[in-house]
Amino acid sequence: MANTTLMMIKPDAVENGYIGNILEKVTSAGFRIKALKLTRLTLSDAEHFYAVHNKRPFFGELVAFMTRGPIIAAVLEKENAVSDFRTLIGATNPSESAEGTIRKLYAKSMGENAVHGSDSYENAAIEAAFHFASREIF
Repeated sequence: MANTTLMMIKPDAVENGYIGNILEKVTSAGFRIKALKLTRLTLSDAEHFYAVHNKRPFFGELVAFMTRGPIIAAVLEKENAVSDFRTLIGATNPSESAEGTIRKLYAKSMGENAVHGSDSYENAAIEAAFHFASREIF
């Protein structure tokens, strides 16, 4: 799945009604949606997905946040998908994000930052397989 990345629209952005706005920004930036679902992470799901952070002080808060409501998971395709998507979403801290980025427009804080984007093609493949069966990715 070269040239793909995983996006999650996080509970804060779903709660605030930003799904359509975020998807429009994504598709307008040239990304093709290869898979899309509204889902909810269980406690076990969130602990597994974010296991890389399990020794960090914010882990419990992150897991609680990601399980508090539904999310949108999506596999996106575009040349340079990972780097282009990370540019589109902006810095983790929305106050440091460039104007027009998803986080600048829709995030509340560093902890509630609206979207997740894969940090590498390897992680994108792992993250996509976490959320989608191969038959769900087109």
